[in-house]
Amino acid sequence: MLLQAFLYNNRMKQLTKKLQRLLCKPKDIQQLRTLLEQAKTNKIISQEALQMIEGVLEVTKMQVRDIMVPRPQMIVVDIDDNLEKILPIIIESGHSRFPVIHESRDKVFGLLLAKDLLSYAFRRPDGRIFKTQDVLRPATFIPESKRLNILLKEFRLSHNHIAIVVDEYGGVSGLITIEDVLEEIVGEIEDEFDVDEDANIKKIYDNHYTIKALTPIEEFNQHFNSKLDDTAFDTIGGLVTREFAHLPKRGEKASIENFHFKVLHADSRRIRLLSLKTDVNEK
Repeated sequence: MLLQAFLYNNRMKQLTKKLQRLLCKPKDIQQLRTLLEQAKTNKIISQEALQMIEGVLEVTKMQVRDIMVPRPQMIVVDIDDNLEKILPIIIESGHSRFPVIHESRDKVFGLLLAKDLLSYAFRRPDGRIFKTQDVLRPATFIPESKRLNILLKEFRLSHNHIAIVVDEYGGVSGLITIEDVLEEIVGEIEDEFDVDEDANIKKIYDNHYTIKALTPIEEFNQHFNSKLDDTAFDTIGGLVTREFAHLPKRGEKASIENFHFKVLHADSRRIRLLSLKTDVNEK
């Protein structure tokens, strides 16, 4: 009886210590991460929940400059462009918001929303000619040093989805969207221009496609009746990365034979999604 009581007390002490470790207040981020890992191991939270929490922790430490789209990679329209010049840019990029510049990218006049062009798809009754100034919306400007968690809160309160990033001298250094920030927390967000889960190649319109980077080169060759080399790499993403000779960022372009690729999504490890323009017809 005494032995049972002794063993029981020891067991309770061990459980109490474990409980105290789980319930103790973390003194720093590392201790918090350890507690979260224990919670996942004990199936209190899922792996997906853990990744999201870790994403939130990372966002609180990151600044806009860490994830912004650099100025050379910004897709913009000129304030003097007509519809014939603007529409191909909108269609090819698949974006919904575009900074409006004039000659130099150092000055952004505002934003053009693709949906604002719908009324110009057909001739207006009053016969007005399209002018970008008529549909221009104000742009939000933020410094490179702004914390991502603060920016996310501002996006939510202002209902803005995009901001122009400026450097310490007031020059345009890039742009950032609410999707960029959210992807740091929840991972890549697919939209209507991304490839379906079960499809590696999606046709957008004539000779324009979106391609998953993990698409096997053999499948690509069969689809386009092409003969891209698959001896060194198995996937289109690997083949395109070789052309860059570095891990590319969103917006960078490369051409292989008659295929012209542009990076749509990429992270710190690999390309994820590509757009493709080609003169080669589908098989």
